[in-house]
Amino acid sequence: MAITAAMVKELRDSTGAGMMDAKKALTESNGDMDAAVDWLRTKGLAKAAKKSGRTAAEGLVAVAVDGGKGVAVEVNSETDFVAKNADFQKMVAGIAQVALGAADLDALKAADMGGKSVEQTVTDAVAVIGENMSVRRMVTLSGGKVVSYVHNAAAPGMGSIGVLVAINGDNEDFARQVAMHVAAANPASLSEADLDPAVVEKEKHIQMDIARESGKPEAVIEKMIVGRMKKYMAEVTLLNQQFVVNPDLTVAEAAKEAGVEITGYARLEVGEGIDKVAEDFAAEVAKMHG
Repeated sequence: MAITAAMVKELRDSTGAGMMDAKKALTESNGDMDAAVDWLRTKGLAKAAKKSGRTAAEGLVAVAVDGGKGVAVEVNSETDFVAKNADFQKMVAGIAQVALGAADLDALKAADMGGKSVEQTVTDAVAVIGENMSVRRMVTLSGGKVVSYVHNAAAPGMGSIGVLVAINGDNEDFARQVAMHVAAANPASLSEADLDPAVVEKEKHIQMDIARESGKPEAVIEKMIVGRMKKYMAEVTLLNQQFVVNPDLTVAEAAKEAGVEITGYARLEVGEGIDKVAEDFAAEVAKMHG
């Protein structure tokens, strides 16, 4: 039976196994999905196969910087307990270093890390630690100089939020303050020019609807919208936000005073956008004995 890429993907998604292992399992079992899962289990990937259905929404974001290039990588686990595990932390730090030389997430997963791929390293760790894990996201930032900051640091260079800030100029202390600001304020973009037009349009429609509720004439509403959108830009764009270190200045004004130009930033927060499955303890116990 011909083994298709879709079949390999399905088996990988359900077991967490590496691509070559999944392909071999399907070949050995003549395309039978259940038999392929069993084959993987017999080869020591039993825990990985059993755990892969669970939501991995905890974990760590690790950052690594090399001169004018920085990366932030999110590696998820099921529980916060694993994020405190020294072996997990060591693995995540290693992945972040490898990421400095990877073009994107797929390249990172396939990259060599001590003789085996990053993806295989994670799969092996699943079997040892006993929790589902995944390398979920990676962002790269380049600039004249890149600085990093981690919030709620669990170990050097990794925590619950990782931020990179790129600047032209030499004031690294200021850049680190900006990185702390980004961690706290979570801007949507660097400036108005970088904002997704669809997001801006949606906000404009919302503000129009709110203003129309007041029953004021359209001409008055138009003027109200200009003011409200200006306020919105000041809230969501980094350069227009009030600087947390000195709220009397915008970030752009503070940068000018510091003699630097902020050219970009990146922010990753653990578990962002993942639907966590909320189950009460009683339901969990009942499920185990069901």
